[in-house]
Amino acid sequence: MRIFGKGRHRPSASWRQATDRAFTLIGDGRYEDAGALLTRAADLEPWLSESWFNLALLHKFRHDWEQARAAGLRAVALLDRDTGAPDWWNVGISATALQDWPLARRAWQAYGLKVPGPPTDSGEPLGMDLGSAAVRLSPEGEAEVVWGRRLDPARIEVLSIPLPSSGRRWGEVVLHDGVPHGERSTAAGHTYPVFDEIELWAPSPVPTWVVLLEAATEADRDALEQLASDAGFAAEDWSSSVRLLCRMCSESRMPSDEGEGEHLDPHDHSEPGHPGPLGHRTDGQLWVPERECGVAAPASLVRGLLDGWVADSPESRDWRDLEEVC
Repeated sequence: MRIFGKGRHRPSASWRQATDRAFTLIGDGRYEDAGALLTRAADLEPWLSESWFNLALLHKFRHDWEQARAAGLRAVALLDRDTGAPDWWNVGISATALQDWPLARRAWQAYGLKVPGPPTDSGEPLGMDLGSAAVRLSPEGEAEVVWGRRLDPARIEVLSIPLPSSGRRWGEVVLHDGVPHGERSTAAGHTYPVFDEIELWAPSPVPTWVVLLEAATEADRDALEQLASDAGFAAEDWSSSVRLLCRMCSESRMPSDEGEGEHLDPHDHSEPGHPGPLGHRTDGQLWVPERECGVAAPASLVRGLLDGWVADSPESRDWRDLEEVC
């Protein structure tokens, strides 16, 4: 049997019953009822770090960051090990949500992560160099997995252009949970975790547009993406980058889509023969000139960007039906 706490005592049967029932209620979305039970469990066994860890989790689910931080700090005060405890990770998430940078830095270091360099003027832990990852936006709704850059263990900057249904934009920073749900692998053999979004941390002022392109070749499409990138913004060919997956597939290890042509991915639940976000596969052709493309750029720039792209090769490029969607 597992032994809890510094005093090496076993939790009471009442504590276990209240805790088990609380997590059943959490699974049903009944956070208020679960909170009453977890508060009772903490009153029964206040010396157990698990009592406060569970309360911190509940407050995280509710996005009550002040309470999550308070409960998390009580949990870590009762730990009997120096590094690696998930209690510290939850403290780091709540501190990041509150922009309590000294505590966030302390939490990541206590977990065992290296935070390079001295604190900035604000204390924000920068330069952790955690690389790329994927984040699942709106995990409880019309979930969408997009690529991003990890700023620290709890934040990702979105580098894909999300579909308008997600309500998210390119360049936004989202707070994410610590446990990955799924992976994405590339043809080069690299594997990246998929984290679930908790909430929007920093909005982006850059709107999302959808436009229909006529691009004779992949090189024509690539030229628009490069032109947008050079301008400091983004364009993404949704016709080839979007797949519709069931939840089970999305939360498993999935190959990322690379290239065109006939895709025989058994996990792809989109409709073959439909270009755009509702169709990942083509009918066997190597290239379909009509592309549905997302563009992240200011209103003052987007038409000039598209016109400049066409002007570079008017015989093989055109665009129409530009619409702001998010």
